[in-house]
Amino acid sequence: MGSARRLFAAAGTLASVLALVAVPSPAEAAGRCGDPAQRPWCDTSLGPDQRAGLLLATMTVDEKIALMASDDPMGGPLGGFSENAHADTNAGIPRLGIPPLYMADGPAGVRQGKATQLPAPISVAAGFDPGVARRYGATVGWEARHRGNDVIFGPTVDVLRTPWNGRTFEAFGEDPYLSATTAASWVRGVQEQGVAASVKHLAVYTQETDRLSLNMKVAQRTLREIYLPPFEAAVKDGKSGTVMCGFGQLNGRWACEDGSVLNKILRTEWGFKGFVPSDHTAAHDAVTAANGGLDLELPIGLKFNAWNLKSAISQKKVPQATIDGAARNILRTMFAFGVFDRAAYPNDLTRIDRTASETAARQVAEAGITLLKNAGGTLPLKAPRSVALIGKSADENPSGFGSAQVQPFGGVTTRQGITRRAGTGTKVTYHDGADRGRAAAAAREAEVAIVFAADGQGEFFDKSCLTLTCSGLFARDHDALISEVAKANPNTIVVLETGGPVTAPWADQVKGIIEAWYPGQQGGDAIARVLYGDVDPGGRLPVSFPVRESDAPAAGNPAQFPGVNKTATFSEGVFVGYRHYDAKGIAPRFPFGHGLSYTGFRYSNLSVSPTGVQVTVTNTGSRSGIAVPQLYLGLPSPGVDVPQPPRQLKGYHKLSLAPGASARVTFPLTSRSLAYWNDSANAWKVAPGCYKAMVGNSSRDIALTSRFAQGGASC
Repeated sequence: MGSARRLFAAAGTLASVLALVAVPSPAEAAGRCGDPAQRPWCDTSLGPDQRAGLLLATMTVDEKIALMASDDPMGGPLGGFSENAHADTNAGIPRLGIPPLYMADGPAGVRQGKATQLPAPISVAAGFDPGVARRYGATVGWEARHRGNDVIFGPTVDVLRTPWNGRTFEAFGEDPYLSATTAASWVRGVQEQGVAASVKHLAVYTQETDRLSLNMKVAQRTLREIYLPPFEAAVKDGKSGTVMCGFGQLNGRWACEDGSVLNKILRTEWGFKGFVPSDHTAAHDAVTAANGGLDLELPIGLKFNAWNLKSAISQKKVPQATIDGAARNILRTMFAFGVFDRAAYPNDLTRIDRTASETAARQVAEAGITLLKNAGGTLPLKAPRSVALIGKSADENPSGFGSAQVQPFGGVTTRQGITRRAGTGTKVTYHDGADRGRAAAAAREAEVAIVFAADGQGEFFDKSCLTLTCSGLFARDHDALISEVAKANPNTIVVLETGGPVTAPWADQVKGIIEAWYPGQQGGDAIARVLYGDVDPGGRLPVSFPVRESDAPAAGNPAQFPGVNKTATFSEGVFVGYRHYDAKGIAPRFPFGHGLSYTGFRYSNLSVSPTGVQVTVTNTGSRSGIAVPQLYLGLPSPGVDVPQPPRQLKGYHKLSLAPGASARVTFPLTSRSLAYWNDSANAWKVAPGCYKAMVGNSSRDIALTSRFAQGGASC
């Protein structure tokens, strides 16, 4: 059985609850549009395109322009504190029955007053399971709906270029295929709740340093193969209602004014029919933004206002058809998501049962917790008589900051979770680690010492280092703390609660390491259940962990990162993440895809063809466990000007197997799986040659290899 069904047996209950909530009541069905006899666009038997066209024909130029900007400048800043402050609001047009449109931040949960604090999105990627991503999106969508929102700003799908990125925690890691499949499922989940997703930030957004003004020089092949696939999947497979353009410039064009991306790629190539909102203040010029494909300016009409746009129309700088097109895109999306045809969603999240959301928060965290090291089978814990918990984050629920920070209704710290799980037979002590000597003394007196170490990252700032010596504003040297505790107690386990990779120079000094990411408000119970073996650690790394900072992508090259004169040159091309380590022959501390189970697995009977790869996975241990077989392809290079990475992720599958049980896993392949972007043809092409298929536990732990040929070649 697939793990999405077995591991998340409770997910069906959540889906049922959410589905019931999504059924409109008779009052909702009455809608806000009005009488179809007076307003033909209110006829629900017509399609969204027809209805938008009928309505557009009755609108004045001023009304169309008013639709193209939101009008609540304080919503975003206040959203993290007030349950009544939507991130953005368009007031609608009462004369025509156009209802208000309410929007909220939400890549990690709803940021509008208090909500369920879900694990960081990087944890969802670590789940390596589209079912987990869909459940996450459904939970966000359900809560966004019950905060009265029609649109949620999420998911963030920007592929990780450098591990110093301050928003590493907010997206889905360094691989475009994993990010794409995760994004599409997240979008499906949220939109099943009647809330439109706003996948962000198109097209390239990879750092916080100079983010408002940075010019990113990116080759077309790099753009197509690395940075665009998650957006393409969110649009084509997830059917995302909106796509948010971001800050900065791509090859000299502001992201929210780049018609080559917004008009040609997004709309013409991918067939996107929704609307494009800007990130806050990301529009720079009314004329170029309107002509470049922006539909809705956030947070207010600084550029998209009657003064600017009517002047541009009269001077023939912006065609009236362009204004009509933007208004039509917004109206069509509102019709498609039923905004006209129901009552406004009530803001009642504080008054309804959120048990299903809290359960999802815990189980998603469990699915993403990644066991990095387990020397001598130290984990799971075997009822130790005494446990010393060391580190401030053991008594907190760390999270990233910025627009993805959620204020939780409540939560369970790891100290609480472990104390409860350990029971009365185990003495649990706690030390915040501020005094390393006293922390070591506490560890020395315990049978097992568990050190908790968190980093600090979020919007607005990139990280200053990848060690645990710069873990926030009031940083403590967690690396030194871990080493000191490990000297005092040979049974030391480290729990990392970080938003991304760290160097872990103490890795050889400790018995066990788990990466719990920012685990959300139920993280304490999730971590305790993994440590005690109530559940198998379900995560696999969506990012590579370097041994040294100098090993990481873009390290030591200021032209690449953070840029010179506010220009970042993506000269590494497609060699991002594990592709960088593989191409340069650098051994990471922990490779992409890595993650241990409490049991072992064997791979056998590999079968390959251009249309699919099959392999048998067998649990060779004495307990049930979670396997995540991964398929990597080595593509032949069509020429010296198109270098190919040694391997690229092209498939993965998550399954739970009982002791001795086997499962036959299939990885489907399409022509796109085998293709590279051909600049001269401006198209995807499959090169003739020999293709190498590799199946294993991670990008560096390949169990079986085979080959198949394409284009008349032989292997």
